[in-house]
Order: sequence, then structure tokens, then C-alpha cells
Amino acid sequence: MTDRSRAALLIAPAALFIVAGFLLPVGVLLMGGFRDGAGAWSLARYVEFFATPLHVETLWRTLRLGALVTIASAIIGYAAALAIVDSSPSSRGRYIGLFILPMMISPVARTYAWVVLLGRTGLVNVLVLKLGLSDEPLRILFTETAVFLGLVQLFLPLMVLSLVSALENLPPDVTAAARLLGASWLDVFLKVILPLTREGLAVGGVLVFTGAITAYITPAVLGGSKVLMLETLLFQRVSVANDVVTASVIAMLLIVMSYAANALLRRVASVRKA
Repeated sequence: MTDRSRAALLIAPAALFIVAGFLLPVGVLLMGGFRDGAGAWSLARYVEFFATPLHVETLWRTLRLGALVTIASAIIGYAAALAIVDSSPSSRGRYIGLFILPMMISPVARTYAWVVLLGRTGLVNVLVLKLGLSDEPLRILFTETAVFLGLVQLFLPLMVLSLVSALENLPPDVTAAARLLGASWLDVFLKVILPLTREGLAVGGVLVFTGAITAYITPAVLGGSKVLMLETLLFQRVSVANDVVTASVIAMLLIVMSYAANALLRRVASVRKA
């Protein structure tokens, strides 16, 4: 048996499982969106989807929240990653552990923790009332703000770990050399650190954006039915309305958005290489 045959034999079980357990059912689901009521190939389902204002609003909200969560995670993540890389080896391990620990806890538990904090009797409203900032509890739950906070908390560790990995590969003398030549810290970040770590930023951006637009638990718990996102709309169409056709259109849109974000961020990361 040749090496190639042996490799194919070893890969075959995993490949068959992926084809039978993922590609085949997803392919059948997606094809439903390209057939009309008579079973002929058509884009009528997509035209109907985009003709509904609620669907367009939900699509725009999903894109907007995904982009905002990615940008906020990048800003907070760079600050945290720079501090981690500059710390001592023992402290670095503890800091990284702080970001890995939440990833070991169920997203359901992490999301319900925000319900405790943001509810009408939660810690945030208790502070607001005691400080006299409002005469009555603020309505924070079931708003885009609550969903945004929950998604940032959920996916920030992925951005931080990606940036820490990129910063650790940064040549140690480049920032010191730039400072000796008179560059400010802002110039060092924008003209040295950011270009040299753009691949880590692209990887973190793809992970955060695709995670934010495809997450279900956090938008469902913190947004409810008032802040629909595509994944919560998909679940509603399947479980409540038994509308598998619209669900297939939403699934295709989520796949296209994920691949588009991946292609865009990798293109941005490789611009200067080209």
C-alpha cells in the first residue's frame, strides 16, 4: 500500500462523516431556498425575503451588531494583548488564564449572568438609582445594548488570544527603535504594531464577527423577540411557523456573510504583502 493510499484510508472515515453529517443535510436545506412552490429552480424565495421590511431590518441589525462587536473587541483586545505581552512570564500566564476561563463556562450561564446585572433590580440599576442618575430603573434588557454587551463578553477572549499570538511574534526591537527615532506611542501603534500584527487582527476579526452573527443563546436571552437577529429569526421560522424555506434563505445569508467577512479581512491583511 502506497503512502497516498494509506493517507486516503485514514482520512476516509472523517471525510465520510463530514459529508453525511454536515454537507449533505446543509446542502438539502440550502437547495430549498432556490425552488419555488412548483419545485422549479428560482430566486423567488430570496425576492420574497428581501421584500419583507422585518427581514431587511433584521439583516441590517445582524450586520451592524456583528461589525460593532468586532470593532469593540479589537480596540479592547489590543489594549489587553499589549499589556499581557509586556508583563512578566508568570503574570502573562495568569492574565491569559483569565481570558481562557470564561471560554470553559457554558455560554448559557455566561449570558444569564448579564440578566442578573442588567435586570430592573440588577446591579446596574441599583447603582443608577443610588447615584440619582434616574428616578426609576432603566430598561436595559431586551435592547440592542444588552445584546452588544453580551456578545462582546462572549467573543472578546478569541480576539485577545489572536492578538497575543501575533504580538509575541513581533520583533522585540522594532517598537524600541521607532521610539528612539522620535515616534510617538500613537505613531508606533499605527505605523509599526498594527501593520505587523494585521494577520492576528484578521483571524480574531473573522472569529468574532462570524461568532457574533451566528450566536443564538445571547441574542435570544438578552434581546428576546424585540431584538431579532438572523439566527433567532431562523429559529422562530422553523420552530414556530414551520417555515423551512425562509430558514434556508436565512442559512444561506449567514454562510455568505461569514465567507464574505473572512475574504474581506484576509484581503485587508494581505494588502501590503502583495
